[in-house]
Amino acid sequence: MEITLTIDDKPVKFKSSGAVTKRYKMQFQRDFFADIATLGITMAKEDIKSTDNEKSMEFMRKIDFDLFLDIAWVFAKTADKTIPDPLTWLDGFETFPIIEILPELQDLIGLTISSKKK
Repeated sequence: MEITLTIDDKPVKFKSSGAVTKRYKMQFQRDFFADIATLGITMAKEDIKSTDNEKSMEFMRKIDFDLFLDIAWVFAKTADKTIPDPLTWLDGFETFPIIEILPELQDLIGLTISSKKK
């Protein structure tokens, strides 16, 4: 699955594939699945996008932003092999609106950790 999001007025592709977990381990020396388990993305998309400040703050307290940025980078790198290392890539954006991007990437995360076995 591949999606394109607009970040800082630039189109950015994100892709899930079988290589995501391996690429993540090679770049960050951590296990993708273990990090997903600690990320705390358990709230519904509606709660993440909520205009209710209390719900938004609750969500903000639960998320590890460094892990999310690493996960976003690995999906972007999977879609575009030419993107640079994570820090250089993030420096290319004036803003990186995590709260707006997270709901969109949740589907890719879910696809990566799900099974098609019936």
